[in-house]
Amino acid sequence: MKRYIWICVLLSGCMVGPDYKRPDAPISPEFKEIDGWTIARPADDMDKGAWWSVYQDPELDRLERMVEVSNQNVKAAEAQYRNATALVAQARAGLFPVVALTPAVTRGAGRSGGATSGGGATATTYSLSGTVAWDLDVWGRIRRQVEANAAAAQVSAADLANAKLSAQATLAIDYFDLRAEDALAQLLQETVDNDRRALSITQNQYRAGTSSSIDYVTALAQLQTVQAQLVAVGIQRQQYEHAIAVLTGHAPAELAIAPAPLATEVPVLPPGLPAQLLQRRPDIAAAERAMQQKNALIGVQIAGYYPAISLSALGEYAGNPLSKLFSEANRIWSLGATATEAAFNGGLTAANVSAAHATYDAAVATYRQTVLTGLQQVEDALSDLRILEAQAKAQAIAVASTAKAVSATMNAYRAGTIPYTTVLTEQTQLLANRQTALAIQQSRLVASVALIQALGGGWMAADLPDGRGRDPAVPLP
Repeated sequence: MKRYIWICVLLSGCMVGPDYKRPDAPISPEFKEIDGWTIARPADDMDKGAWWSVYQDPELDRLERMVEVSNQNVKAAEAQYRNATALVAQARAGLFPVVALTPAVTRGAGRSGGATSGGGATATTYSLSGTVAWDLDVWGRIRRQVEANAAAAQVSAADLANAKLSAQATLAIDYFDLRAEDALAQLLQETVDNDRRALSITQNQYRAGTSSSIDYVTALAQLQTVQAQLVAVGIQRQQYEHAIAVLTGHAPAELAIAPAPLATEVPVLPPGLPAQLLQRRPDIAAAERAMQQKNALIGVQIAGYYPAISLSALGEYAGNPLSKLFSEANRIWSLGATATEAAFNGGLTAANVSAAHATYDAAVATYRQTVLTGLQQVEDALSDLRILEAQAKAQAIAVASTAKAVSATMNAYRAGTIPYTTVLTEQTQLLANRQTALAIQQSRLVASVALIQALGGGWMAADLPDGRGRDPAVPLP
C-alpha cells in the first residue's frame, strides 16, 4: 500500500492541457506621432506612482490622494480583488488531504449471556475515529484550477489598478475643467472692468458733445452682456466641483474648492516605446492574465478524460472503560483507494474542452484588441497635444494683435475719427480670441491627462500579485 501511495504521488507531477505562452501582440515599432517633434521631460524626479504630481498643484494632489481611500468604485474593485485571492486559497486547498476526527460517547441497554437482564443493563461505549480522504491530483486538474484562479486574481488586481487610474484621470480632467471655469470667470471680470472704463469714456464723450447717446447705450449693452456671461460661469463650475466630490467619496455639500488660476504649463510624460504599453497599462495586463486563466481552464476540462483517483483511510478506537480505550483490542483501521471515470456522458467532456478552447480564443482576440485600442489612445493624445500646441501659438498671436487693435480703435474713438461700433467690434473679437486661447489651454491639459492615462499612469505589470494571489509587497508565510 505504501508503494502504491508513492507511485500516485509521483504521478501527481503530471498536468494535462497546454502550458501557457503569451501570444504575440500587434505592436508597432514606434509611435507615428513622435516623428517630428520632441516631448519635454518636466519633473522627471517625481514619483510616477502619483503621476499627477507632474502638474505641481498641491490642491490636485490633495484631491487625488482621496480617490484610493474614499472612492466607492475603487473600494468595490478592491473587494473583488480580495474575493479573487480567497478563491486561489480555496482551489489550493484541494491539493491537500482532508482529515476529520469524530469523538463519540454512546450509552444504552445491553444483554448478558444472550438474555436480557432485568430491566436491561446499561453500558457506556467510548469511541474516537479519524478519517483521511485525499483526491490525488494525478492529471493536474486541481493545479490547473489553482493556476486559473491565480491568473484571475491577477486580472482582478489589474482591474483594481485600472479602476484607480480611471477615477484619478477623471478627477484630474474635472479639476482642470473647473480651473478653466475659474480662469474664464477671471477673464470675464477683467472684461467687465474694461467695459466699465469704456462706458465711462463714452459717457464723457457724450457729455462733451463729441458723440451721440447711441455710443453710450451701446457700451452699456456690451457691459451688461458680459456681466450676464460672468454670472453663468458658476453653473458649470459647481457641476465640476460636485463631480470631484463624488469621485473623492464625499457628498457635494462636504467639499469646497477655492478658486485658483488654470495651469499655464502643460507637462507631458515621455511615452517610451509602444511595446512598453504591455507592461504599463493595467487593462492590457488584465487582458493578458485573462488569457492564462482561460488557458489553464482548458487543462481542467481535459482532465475530465482521465479517472479521478482518491485515497481514504479510517482509524478508530471503541470500547469501555475510557481508561483502556486506546488498547490494541479496541483498534479498528482500514485503507482504500478508488478510481472513478465516466464510461459514457454523451460527449459532455469533449464539449467542455471545445468550449474552453473557444473561450481562450476569445480571450486572445480581446487581448489583441485591447493592445490596439491602447496604441490608438496614445497616438490620439500625442496628435492632440502636437496640434493644440501649434494652435496655442497661433492663437496667442491673434490675441496680441486684437489687443493692439482695441487700443488703437479706442484712441481713434477718443479723437473722434471713428464711431464706437468699430471699437465694440474689436472688443468683442478680443474677448472671443481670449476665450478661445483659454479653451485651447484647457484642452491641452486634458490631453496631457489622457496621454498619461493611455500610458498606464505610474503603474507597472510588476505590481501584480504573485502566482499565489498574494501582493508582492506582503511576505509569504
